Amino acid sequence: MIDGWKLKPLGDLVRIASGQVDPKDTDVANKFSVGPENLRSGGGLDKLSLRTAGQLEQISGKYEFDKDAILYSKIRPNLNKIALVDFDGICSADMYPIWVRDAQQAVRDFVFYVMNSERFVADATSRSFRTGLPKINRPDLEGIEVFIPPVSQQRKIAEILRTWDETIEKLEVLRALKARRLEAFRDELLFGARGNARRSADWPLRRLGDVTCELTTRNNDMVLARELVMGITNSRGIVPMREQTIADDISRYKLLPPRAFAYNPMRINVGSIAMNGDEQTVLVSPDYVVFACNAGGIEADYLDHIRQTRWWLHHVNSGGTGSVRQRTYYDDLAALHLPLPEPNEQAAIIAVLNSAKAEIAATERMLDVIARQKRGLMQKLLTGEWRVKAEAD
Repeated sequence: MIDGWKLKPLGDLVRIASGQVDPKDTDVANKFSVGPENLRSGGGLDKLSLRTAGQLEQISGKYEFDKDAILYSKIRPNLNKIALVDFDGICSADMYPIWVRDAQQAVRDFVFYVMNSERFVADATSRSFRTGLPKINRPDLEGIEVFIPPVSQQRKIAEILRTWDETIEKLEVLRALKARRLEAFRDELLFGARGNARRSADWPLRRLGDVTCELTTRNNDMVLARELVMGITNSRGIVPMREQTIADDISRYKLLPPRAFAYNPMRINVGSIAMNGDEQTVLVSPDYVVFACNAGGIEADYLDHIRQTRWWLHHVNSGGTGSVRQRTYYDDLAALHLPLPEPNEQAAIIAVLNSAKAEIAATERMLDVIARQKRGLMQKLLTGEWRVKAEAD
């Protein structure tokens, strides 16, 4: 054991709320209600998504917390949903409001970072299996042992890590602002919002089916292997498909060439469509629709920007067939009409939009680097491998 450090159960350092609020308390309805859906994986609280208990009409079965609490989601601890708060409120029964027992023994922010560490998350995830449900119960959470240095070092470590969090928060704000700017550029350049309305009104309306074609070639000769089977998500685009969801026989899987599009006809209404931006052909499910842009009609990048607009989502949701769940096949999509400029003007618009998109990607790469550096720093600081200099207690 490192000199001055102790190994203690979390329950010796914190207390967890146990009494639920009185639903008849009129003050409760005016307080913000926090649930796991409001917490970010990896730590943090999405304040913009918060509503009061009265607005949500959800008051019963809640725990009360104050600005000194740590909020921790007991559901699926592998997602690591935990946050510091700076206001009074209530939280769902799927959460644990946690307080430090003795400020002379433990610092709240330090405990937060310990609970946010890879070691703690792994231990909590392992213990959650005992319940038979994807959650961790109170005794198991309290029983997780953590390394605790002297309070002065706890403060210093928390101060260092907080600096990294502040950098990450600023980068996240910058990314959101850049994403909002790209959305505005798309509205203006693709559909003539604001100053370009007259210009776009002169563009001819073209059926999507006149400038694209469906692709149905399958992997009959088994040219492509299983590691090239991809799925489509609405948040990350084209991603490797999980092995357990891939069929034993992949000969029926469709080929998706570079710069062609694929989508699940059952989920395009929620944005599950993407362009293959890689330079190699991949495979997608035989149930997917695959199509490509015709030369001289519409540029693939141009269509890729269009499909990420509110206009696209509105028109896709207004089409399709099926009484239970909407299905949008190629013929449905091909019937869409969109204003389409000449290829040279498409190229100019693409240049502006791709530049704005590249700025977002650069910010995301920086965020990823900072986040990975912070994780490495946490590992060093929270285990005592790297010592900090702090004033004596």
